[in-house]
Amino acid sequence: QVRLVESGGGLVQAGLSLRLSCTASGRTESIYTVGWFRQTPGKEREFVAHITWLDRDTYTADFAKGRITISRDNGQNTVYLQMNSLKPEDTAVYYCAAGPLNFSRTYFSRDDYHYWGQGTQVTVSS
Repeated sequence: QVRLVESGGGLVQAGLSLRLSCTASGRTESIYTVGWFRQTPGKEREFVAHITWLDRDTYTADFAKGRITISRDNGQNTVYLQMNSLKPEDTAVYYCAAGPLNFSRTYFSRDDYHYWGQGTQVTVSS
């Protein structure tokens, strides 16, 4: 079992920044990568970024490049999502997820992840 807990969401004005946290516990040795997804009502859950657990290789969606950064604190089982220049369209529930090593070597789909956090709400006001 892997448990994931997100925090750091809230209400923020457009143009400002927010940092989300995802703390993992349990069988963290089974984690290959941790990803962030976001979802708004009526929309499909959307990939944002992921980071490999040990090597900290990072991958970001095209829309996120340049203003959204994923990282891992080496001293803790915590992954961060730093979001700058926030826009109203960034409003969503943000979820972190953990997935095992797979043979496709890609981790952009919900199906690549076996464990999910409860989500944290991000609301960007205009």
